[in-house]
Amino acid sequence: MFLTINPTDKQRYDQVAVQNFQEYLRIPSVQPDIDYDECVKFIQKLANDIGLPCKVIYPKPKRPIVVVTLEGTDPTLPSILLNGHMDVVPVFADKWTQKPFGAEIVDGKIYGRGTQDMKSISIQYMETIRRIKDSGKRLKRTLHCSFVPDEEIGGVLGMAEFVKTEDFKNMNIGFALDEGIASVNDSYTLFKGEKCMWHLKFHCPGQPGHGCLLHENTAAEKVRVILDKIYDHREVQKNKLKQNPDLTLADVITLNATIIKGGVQANVLADEHTITVDVRMPYTVDADGFWATLQSWCKEAGQGVWIEKLIFDSITQPTTLDSSNIYWTAIETTMHKLNIRVSPLIFPGVTDSRYLRRLGIPALGLSLINNTPILLHDHDEYIRKDTFLRAIEIYTDLIPAVANA
Repeated sequence: MFLTINPTDKQRYDQVAVQNFQEYLRIPSVQPDIDYDECVKFIQKLANDIGLPCKVIYPKPKRPIVVVTLEGTDPTLPSILLNGHMDVVPVFADKWTQKPFGAEIVDGKIYGRGTQDMKSISIQYMETIRRIKDSGKRLKRTLHCSFVPDEEIGGVLGMAEFVKTEDFKNMNIGFALDEGIASVNDSYTLFKGEKCMWHLKFHCPGQPGHGCLLHENTAAEKVRVILDKIYDHREVQKNKLKQNPDLTLADVITLNATIIKGGVQANVLADEHTITVDVRMPYTVDADGFWATLQSWCKEAGQGVWIEKLIFDSITQPTTLDSSNIYWTAIETTMHKLNIRVSPLIFPGVTDSRYLRRLGIPALGLSLINNTPILLHDHDEYIRKDTFLRAIEIYTDLIPAVANA
């Protein structure tokens, strides 16, 4: 291990880490319309407790970026970014067996929204930095631990704006770690890239009128065509996965209608219905070609159907994992020494890492959560206490190896 901590000290560090994790989980930073002030105050207090400088940046009003820094022995070298987001998705509290923001420990499991996605990781970063600092050892590269807003709604006013600022440029980021997904077996999944995300709204206008009439050109008829197209295409993608066991979700296009709106009264034909669709595409897809396909669906659906682009990301190439990437080499070597299996994949969704990769910054997604069901955005989200603490032990080797690469 990088640090040598006697059993009494380790117990203290572990206790503090769990308590800080629970406190962070109890802040209900739930989308939408989050007031991030409580998160900011918590992070400032945590940084002060560790003895580190903490900077709050506002690229956009009410969208704070909090950066905690451990300076390296050679600050001129490209630094390391340990990124995490403060926001979490909504909960259906009546479907939980524990309080979603109670951070209760039951049978060794810490329950709460954000235990996997991704407040656990941010606390693990900070508690690792605490141990590194307390050990008196110095790292070659500077570490920045960032807490960003709005990742769960695309990061458009969060990381996307932060990377445009002088504050970000001055950090001189050379490599970044961000969130991944839990693994159901002994290995850990590491993500070198991710799919391209489009959030689209199909607008289906039509002839309004009385509900007892059989008007032509109604909005709902067009909705039917669009939904048929979406779910026919979805079935093709599902069959690809069934027919080829070597493929994963990262290899196919996923489409899901997530919101359908329209209408004012049971006996009135709507003048428009809308269908909001979540689209995720592999980086190998011809994005222009697929957009042309979606446009052809609109024409087939009928007069006036059009697509509003809510989020329209570009295809982003994955981070290279070979000897040319010194940070990956450091991770691979460290994991081998620790006898830990890592499975590099493409993330089936998206994270804030895409904004870094577009700038040419290598970024990897890693959640050190194994032998655990994947519960991000699900009811009864949890992480085992021993899994949470084991991740900090791994990071005390992994982060210094990357920072000293």
